Amino acid sequence: MKSLRIQLEPHAPEGHDVDVAPFLFVFPGNERGLGPDLHVADEAAFEAAGRHADGAALSLVAELTSETTKDADWIDALWTYGTVVPVYLVLDMQAQEVTVFWGPSPKGYRSKTTVPFGEPVRVPAPFDFELDTSGFGRTGDDAAGDEAADA
Repeated sequence: MKSLRIQLEPHAPEGHDVDVAPFLFVFPGNERGLGPDLHVADEAAFEAAGRHADGAALSLVAELTSETTKDADWIDALWTYGTVVPVYLVLDMQAQEVTVFWGPSPKGYRSKTTVPFGEPVRVPAPFDFELDTSGFGRTGDDAAGDEAADA
């Protein structure tokens, strides 16, 4: 996550903050808040009182899958983010690949691309840069440990 955060920071829209701190965002039609592993959001969204921010303030979310969260990241979060958030990154730690979704619509994301860890992937507007994924995965015995911490 540190590598992802560091790469995103210089490309974040003006007034948006890249953070991994746990924070819940609310979305229309979703009864519970979602707390992405990493988010890029308008700083003004955190000025309101309460522990939930408006999901419309997000410009990007990223989830790093685990065996226990994989279904939620690929199904529930994909649907919810796909109606509002401009860019959604899924770092699939089990498949060792990253999928970038963009173009939210009332029916979900319009576009996606997937590359294996190690290949660069384009993060579309409002970020518009090539993400280096070479340091995202682990191989061999290390893979069973804390893969998500390195991404």
